[in-house]
Amino acid sequence: MRLVGLATLALCAAGASHAADKQVVTFAAASFAEPARGEKMRAWIGKFNQSQDKVEIQPVTIPFSSFSSTIFTQMGGNAGPDLVRFDLPEFYAAVDAKRLAPIDDVIADGAFPLTGPDKYMKVGGARYGVVFEVSNYAMVFNKNLLKDKAPTNFDEFVAAAKAATAAGNYGYAYRATMAERGGFWYDLCNYVYGFGGRWSDAQGNPTINSAKVIEGVAAYKKMYDAAATPKGADAATYRRMFAEGKVAIQIDNGGVAANLATAAKGFEVGAGPSPFPTRAQGMILAPISINANSKNKAAAGAFLKWMLTPEAQRDLQLIHGASSVAIAVPRSEEEVAKWPWITVYDQQTAHSVPALPQGLEVKAPEIQQIVIEQVIRVLQGGVDPAKAMNDAQQTVLTRVLKR
Repeated sequence: MRLVGLATLALCAAGASHAADKQVVTFAAASFAEPARGEKMRAWIGKFNQSQDKVEIQPVTIPFSSFSSTIFTQMGGNAGPDLVRFDLPEFYAAVDAKRLAPIDDVIADGAFPLTGPDKYMKVGGARYGVVFEVSNYAMVFNKNLLKDKAPTNFDEFVAAAKAATAAGNYGYAYRATMAERGGFWYDLCNYVYGFGGRWSDAQGNPTINSAKVIEGVAAYKKMYDAAATPKGADAATYRRMFAEGKVAIQIDNGGVAANLATAAKGFEVGAGPSPFPTRAQGMILAPISINANSKNKAAAGAFLKWMLTPEAQRDLQLIHGASSVAIAVPRSEEEVAKWPWITVYDQQTAHSVPALPQGLEVKAPEIQQIVIEQVIRVLQGGVDPAKAMNDAQQTVLTRVLKR
């Protein structure tokens, strides 16, 4: 509760500054708490503040660990910041709880050249957010260990991982323990989506035991059985191992790829589309939305419109690094020279899918738990993937959806 109180006081203090000169709009994002990116985002907001004399955006800093609980508590008390940058699961939860304002009158269809992920900003036909950041998944690899021969299909992928596993090195790394459940889910989604599966259909009916989902789970198991991964290693450990030249391949998001490329010791990092039958992969998607309690909707909307201008989008993408923004922004020659693999991640935007069951987004945590429990039975207990996914489907229907 102390954090909530401090955040509320921060909002009040922020509102007092310059209030006589401009209409103050508060903007909360966990990114402001990051030492490097937070500074850059404040400077970016400063450009908006200097661009006109009617509205002032004031950042509200709340650490990631307490961000969601703090914001939801404030919103539940008919308060909170005017603008909020949520991650996608919290965005859907906030829409479901009627904590966000519909903004179709602020961002009209066709007013901006928004990319594919924008479709996830609408719920029930109404717009509740604008894309703030998109981080795609792709295959990132150590060029030395693969000798520049990146796999392009799943059979090549397994073979390459086995071939690179020797002398204390591993061909591939991913998550396969309940302790890493959140990351495990993203890794699993990449396999399931890559093999053409989805957790639900367009009407929100679970499809956990569909043939394509089972195929993706079976592929996850095949890699697990290949003796080419550091089993039990958490993400922090195997990412460090990758940077040290001890892991050949990961399938990870662009932010991680940038960190790996920066930390790589004595080798060049490459990237390519994930080696699955389809290009579909998960995405990390963060919207920016207007609090339903806001008394400054028009002023907040003015900021959103400015944010979607080409120059503001370009600046924001530079702040995000290897992530993309709401509109397509070409990379500069300097960016491509620094990260030659970056275009692979940018091109993935058209194929990315949120790691949430469509139409069941607010039930995602419960569904995730059930599915992961069953996949662990497949990996560690030898349970047939079809049986495990049938069990998961039935459990979701009876326990989660009460059908």
